[in-house]
Amino acid sequence: MADKRFNSLPGFRDFAPDDCAIRNYFFAAWRSVAHRYGFVEYEAPILEETALYQKKAGDELNTQLFRFVDQGKRDITMRPELTASLARIVAGHQRNYPKPMKWFEIGQCFRYEKPQKGRGREFIQFNADIIGEDDPAADAELISVAIDTMLELGFTEEDFVIRASDRESWLKFCAENNVEDTTGFLGVIDKIERDKPEVVSEKLAKYNLTSEFVHAFINDPANASPAFQQIQKNLDARGLGKYLKLDLTIVRGLAYYTGTVFEIFDTSHSMRAVAGGGRYDDLLKSLSNGVVDLPCTGFAMGDMVIRNFVEETPHAKAKMDAWLKTQNPCDIYVVIADEEQRFNALKVVTELRNVGHKVEYAMTETKFNKQFKTAEKLGASKAVIIGSEFPELQLKDLHARTEETLELEQVITALA
Repeated sequence: MADKRFNSLPGFRDFAPDDCAIRNYFFAAWRSVAHRYGFVEYEAPILEETALYQKKAGDELNTQLFRFVDQGKRDITMRPELTASLARIVAGHQRNYPKPMKWFEIGQCFRYEKPQKGRGREFIQFNADIIGEDDPAADAELISVAIDTMLELGFTEEDFVIRASDRESWLKFCAENNVEDTTGFLGVIDKIERDKPEVVSEKLAKYNLTSEFVHAFINDPANASPAFQQIQKNLDARGLGKYLKLDLTIVRGLAYYTGTVFEIFDTSHSMRAVAGGGRYDDLLKSLSNGVVDLPCTGFAMGDMVIRNFVEETPHAKAKMDAWLKTQNPCDIYVVIADEEQRFNALKVVTELRNVGHKVEYAMTETKFNKQFKTAEKLGASKAVIIGSEFPELQLKDLHARTEETLELEQVITALA
């Protein structure tokens, strides 16, 4: 039998060190903004009972589940998103925390859908949620987190826009126009920009509505909800209002959203939504069978779309590249010029590592010049040269090309 080369599954990714460094760049940016806003980090299991997602996810998500029966005969699913898990955790632990609770999470999610640009079957999400506050100020705070996250990643006002709406506007519309199947109708609105005009007209005809009538509602700023108006004023006060745009076509696909919803788009319209979220005040009550009833609002940003966006935006990519250059695996390279001093060199390596430096050296006898070439490839800024004069050492600045003779304690002081 011929040897088989194993590859990652379709829609799943390997993270070689270069890719892992880029992933860590996003992690660092996400955590930085979340911490500035007073959010605390949590985590949830990769696997959950399938029923947790079926209860409020909506039909579209249920068709994308990585679902199977385990050896204990349990019907389980690899998490497709975090909101349902968050609601379950909050229901069990909310008594231990003051309200509102500001939580964030960074982790993998899984959806069985067609892999394409910005979308895979395995992806990483940044999730931020505010639990226990029903005032639109919480939605404004969350949207501010989303805006500052984009700014932290190097984007500008010319690069992205927050398109926001409120399902309350549509619920009022449905009540006034005798639309009883609000979930189905919102599904039509969710796809109104992507579907062909004739398809939209056909779908709306089922609700005795015309495309012209619905688009007239969408294009009238007077149909903004009171909550949206408060959010706009809140963001204006922060100097962030310029990033927000009323767009009543934004309703979000998941069935558990109840109020304000928003999505982040690139202004060039070259890709799908970069991030999105909204208010889901009823989910916690539903998942806890009425035991816990707290209002919630949250959003998520996936790593695949945002990476594409960064790499296609020169100034954002330049900021990422500058950060990556600071992440060299080696700050100091210990050059062993005299092999008889190898064990003393190991002592120096250990001392330098113990005070927090990233230190490398040649594990076996290596030519002097080759050690310097390795130091350059690893991105080291300093070299400590150990020769026959030990305990005297040469501390060399590889950028400035300067050199001085010191003893070990003096080297440690100088490097500090």
